[in-house]
Formats: sequence, C-alpha cells, structure tokens
Amino acid sequence: MTPLRITAHSVVSAVGVGRQALCDALRDGRSGLRPNDFGESPVATWIGRVSGVEDVRLPAHLREWDCRNNRLAWLALTADGFLERAVAVRDLYGADRVALVVGTSTSSIGATEDAYRRLLPDGQYPEDLRRPIVHTPHSLGDFVRAALKLEGIAVTVGTACSSSAKVFAQAERLLRLGLVDAAIVGGVDSLCGSVLFGFNSLELVSPEPCRPFDIARRGINIGEAGGFALLERDGRNGPWLLGYGESSDAYHMSSPHPQGLGARLAIEAAFERAGLTPDDVDYINLHGTASQKNDDV
Repeated sequence: MTPLRITAHSVVSAVGVGRQALCDALRDGRSGLRPNDFGESPVATWIGRVSGVEDVRLPAHLREWDCRNNRLAWLALTADGFLERAVAVRDLYGADRVALVVGTSTSSIGATEDAYRRLLPDGQYPEDLRRPIVHTPHSLGDFVRAALKLEGIAVTVGTACSSSAKVFAQAERLLRLGLVDAAIVGGVDSLCGSVLFGFNSLELVSPEPCRPFDIARRGINIGEAGGFALLERDGRNGPWLLGYGESSDAYHMSSPHPQGLGARLAIEAAFERAGLTPDDVDYINLHGTASQKNDDV
C-alpha cells in the first residue's frame, strides 16, 4: 500500500486531556486508574474515568446528540488543535471529499440505560431522552459528522476491541480507491453499565489495579477514552501509516484462538503491506481482552 501521512491527532484519557498529558503520565509512570465510582451500584473494581465529562456542554446546535459518549468525543475533537485542523482540511478538499470513519463498541448505550432506569409509568422514555439519535450504534459517527459539517462518506465501526484499529484500514481503502481526498478516523468509548457489568459477569474484571503480563494478574480494568487522527496522502509533519492487517478466525465468541492464529494472520498482513520485517520494528504496543474476536494490527 501507499503510506498515508497522519497530519493531526488528538487524545483524551483517564490521565488527562491532550497528547502532552498522556506523555507526562507515561514519563512519570502515572496510572489513571481509580476505585470504581461509576453508577449507582459500582462493581468492585478499578476504572479509568475521564474527569470533567459530566461538565462538558455541547454547542447549542449539537445538543440533540448530548450524552456521555458524545461529550467525550467533543473533548477529543477539541483537544490538541484537532478541530481547527479538521475544519481546514474540510475547507481545502470539500465537505463531500473528506471521509469519517470512527470506531466504538458501545456508542451512546449509556443514555439508553439511563432512559430505561427512568421509564415513565406508561412505559415511555423520559422527555429529555426522547432523542432517537442517541439510541443508535451510529450516534458517534452522526455526531462527529454534524460537528465537523461533513457531507461525505461516514461510517461507524463496531467490532468490540478492534473497532478503532479497523478505522485506519477502512480509511486507507477509501483513499486508495480515490473516493475521498482525506479521512478523519477515531475511536470513542465511554463507561457504561453494560460494559462494566458485562465484563464482570465474564469474571474478567480485576478487583484491584490490573497487572498486565504478571503471573499473578487477576483480570482487566475498564476505562474510557477518545481520540482522532487525520489521514492524508502527503504532508510535511506527522507519522506515517505504513500498513495494517485484519483477520477474523471465528474461533469462539469470547476467546481468541489458543495458538493466536488470528493475531498471527493480522501481523503477517501488516508486515506484507508495509514491506517490513520483524527486525524493522522497534516498539510494539500490545492491547486486547479475552472477548476480542477480531484481530487488527
């Protein structure tokens, strides 16, 4: 594949808003985990909660999409100067020539949970949550599309843990086929009861801060975060997207292949597309859970 330049990117996580906050936390060895205080009956675990999401106020013309997940998306859009860069690219290429591909596993299901908790005696949603767009899997994509005033291809990817990795592959295909001139990709997932209680029911949640690769590890911790990246065919600054790999071994609904077949196929495909060998790689960022069905690199 032809490499693509990542000309802008942003991040929001439990350690703070923006790339500098993340760099500082990595340098200082500081975790964003804290005892779970989310919801009326918190699961006994630790979580990565982004501070201040509850206080975010969306612009008036975007209030229809108001929910925790879209507030988190707005934080990520406005971090690191990303919104300004995205608007400039939209104006350069045209609103119909910039693709939007975003990943999320639960989207704004937290708003739907709240609606069911507050059902009226006649079975209707409370009036403030009678907004159909926040009760769909495409809520995130629809919100970002409206926020950036884009008019082209817009896709929301929902493939569990691989969602925000797959967006880069989809964006590359759109650019390679000449369907768009640039692509805005991203991923946003917020804390909600479905995820916390779901992973707890699978007995995967640790009652203490997680310890990856530790022989005495007791499970994972759930967190929330958001981030965006802008892909163009060229540019003066920023890292390159050199390759990617995708696979779906369909081994089991909630467990990966015991020999790691899916991961191996994805890694080999990524090397092939990038024209690289394992000896060319200096750093590997590992991510995944026991529920991951698709593998993406």
